[in-house]
Amino acid sequence: MVNQPRDLESTKRPDQPAGHHHGRRLYDRFSLARLAYRREDVEMAEAAHTHEHLENSLSEDGRRSQHLADAVLGATDGIITTFAVVAGAAGAYLSAGIVLIMGMANLVADGFSMAVGNYLGARSQQDYWKRERARETWEIEHLPEAEREEVRRLYRRKGFEGETLERIVATITSEEKRWVDEMMREELGIQEERLAPFSSGLITFAAFNLAGSLPLISYIIAFLNPALMPGPFPVSVAVTAISLFGVGVARRFMTHRPWWESGLEILLVGGFAAACAFLAGYLLRGLAG
Repeated sequence: MVNQPRDLESTKRPDQPAGHHHGRRLYDRFSLARLAYRREDVEMAEAAHTHEHLENSLSEDGRRSQHLADAVLGATDGIITTFAVVAGAAGAYLSAGIVLIMGMANLVADGFSMAVGNYLGARSQQDYWKRERARETWEIEHLPEAEREEVRRLYRRKGFEGETLERIVATITSEEKRWVDEMMREELGIQEERLAPFSSGLITFAAFNLAGSLPLISYIIAFLNPALMPGPFPVSVAVTAISLFGVGVARRFMTHRPWWESGLEILLVGGFAAACAFLAGYLLRGLAG
């Protein structure tokens, strides 16, 4: 009996075939396939290719991956940019109140800008796909023979010919939706991405502000009670380092790199940005009066 991952096995009912499970799927199709390849587990690989997994990978998993990417990127940018502000202010020996003003301004403005950018990018992608699909539909309706010949040329370049080629062309062009889908993929190279522009922007903004507020916690305490937090910058450094490493570890679910490597990479990038900001603040400290 081939060993299966615990979470996959626990979601399978005795009357279900191998690979079929209900409830919340803890493995998406691609994660399950990668794990099966690493373990050389054929049964697990078959589970990744069931109808349920293939169908869900086109919608549910795509949206979940998009939302995870939005959250991780928003959190990473929020921590790095906010701590860069903190480090620059610390280098210039500014007060906790000034640091909070600058940090909060960065959270609201930069977080909103990043969220709007994500929203508009997703909307533009969707609009482009819709325009091109409308054009292809119009051409198929008004120039069916020319479009049929394009399908024939596409598959002739793939090496099909004779009766096999004609059967392929006839099958594809027998139904308009299939025909349009084929032209979008094969001729234009455009694949529909099931994006959620508003959710993408909202998740980015929330992650940016939640994670970006972490470097400011010690300064909030220092502003409210200076005696309780006489030196907020070292505490902010420690909190930020832990947060950056944690976000880097979460990022591995997109990159599939070792958790420690992904965590260290984000930590080093954030540390370098903060060091540059601290140096700039220190060199320009005389401008603060």
